[in-house]
Amino acid sequence: MKKHGILIKVEGCLMNIVDIINKKRKKEILTKEEIDFVIKNYVAKEIPDYQMSALLMAITLNGMTEEETVYLTSAMLHSGKTMNLSSIPGIKVDKHSTGGVGDKTTLILAPIVAACGIPVAKMSGRGLGFTGGTIDKLESIPGFQTNLSFPEFIKNIETIGISVASGNEQLVPADKMMYALRDVTGTVESIPLIASSIMSKKLASGADAFVIDVKVGNGALMKTKEDAETLAKLMIHIGKKHQKKVVCILTNMDEPLGCAIGNSLEVEESLNVLKGNGPKDITELVIYLAIHMVRLGKNISFNEAKKEVQQVLTSGQAVQKFEEFIRMQKGDLSKIEISKNVISIKSKTSGVISKIDTEKLGEIARKLGAGRYQKDDVIDSTVGLKIFKKVGEFVVEAEELVQVFVGQKDISIEEILSCFTIQEHFVEPNPLVLETFSDL
Repeated sequence: MKKHGILIKVEGCLMNIVDIINKKRKKEILTKEEIDFVIKNYVAKEIPDYQMSALLMAITLNGMTEEETVYLTSAMLHSGKTMNLSSIPGIKVDKHSTGGVGDKTTLILAPIVAACGIPVAKMSGRGLGFTGGTIDKLESIPGFQTNLSFPEFIKNIETIGISVASGNEQLVPADKMMYALRDVTGTVESIPLIASSIMSKKLASGADAFVIDVKVGNGALMKTKEDAETLAKLMIHIGKKHQKKVVCILTNMDEPLGCAIGNSLEVEESLNVLKGNGPKDITELVIYLAIHMVRLGKNISFNEAKKEVQQVLTSGQAVQKFEEFIRMQKGDLSKIEISKNVISIKSKTSGVISKIDTEKLGEIARKLGAGRYQKDDVIDSTVGLKIFKKVGEFVVEAEELVQVFVGQKDISIEEILSCFTIQEHFVEPNPLVLETFSDL
């Protein structure tokens, strides 16, 4: 074995990480054995970050075949332990989002579905690039524990029907290591890497079926509907190979989801949605996703599932489940902190909002401290933005457009204003739900 240039005999052939990097750099197809070799030795720390970064960049630039992506997902899945949820009765349904600006759907969706009697076993991740992470949002709640042991994770589901945890070292360690590396090496937007990351975590979590929210638009990793459709079909194919039901829903991310961007702010907004006074768009999307999860979990029709979802929301059962879930994982909602240093940014003109540069707003939130540039960066949960106007809405001169909750970092008012395009004529916003895919 060579340091930083591992030579290992696999089925009579010598393998070397440099040869594998060069092979993908030349747009050649990697074998199952080569992919297994890379994942196994990266997790064992025989392959250093700088060589894995080179391979990730080659994959980002040159892609992978459907078969390569299935192999990569399988190698990542088997890089650690997998969750066995067979002791929990019923069909277990998991949900994932490909990430977007202001995307706090899991925080709202999980308690709704659990309140409908569907066990929710959710492994979530941290922020990736300009998009926020569910674990970062939950950790903005003082005391909230995301690093759960397997017995703790399962006990929570058996007790209250819901548990949300970060992937620990035992569960898909390859993804945890690669996820952090991709965030800081410009390799976030690769479709094969996104698909294998999502599906390895989903399969390892032990659920029976999955609903995946694939974000599309300037504030998402997938900028075009075509790329989003490719990703959706790829994840459905991976699920089918593992005998799992997968529903992929393409949703609009050309503007922030809801009004809040930033960890504590998004927890606050999630609670408002569950109480029935949240923004219309996030409320609409969460209900649609919940209907599909309940439909899968209970084997009932769309309309039957819709009635159940609406009932737990209007009765208050969903918000009670959220509060129960936070307490179960040792969080204290009464101690959540939001910066008291608030800057109001007002429009300089009157007209209709025709476009929002959502990715740029996400980057501004990251610059404020709400996200990471280096994998070891510490997030400031108290900072962020509140957006008061959406595409298609009218704004008058000097009307408040954005509130910025600042910490230690400076902001540029002009940079924030430049995220909003204002014109004279009415603009019809794109629909929130673009398309739904499944092989059911």
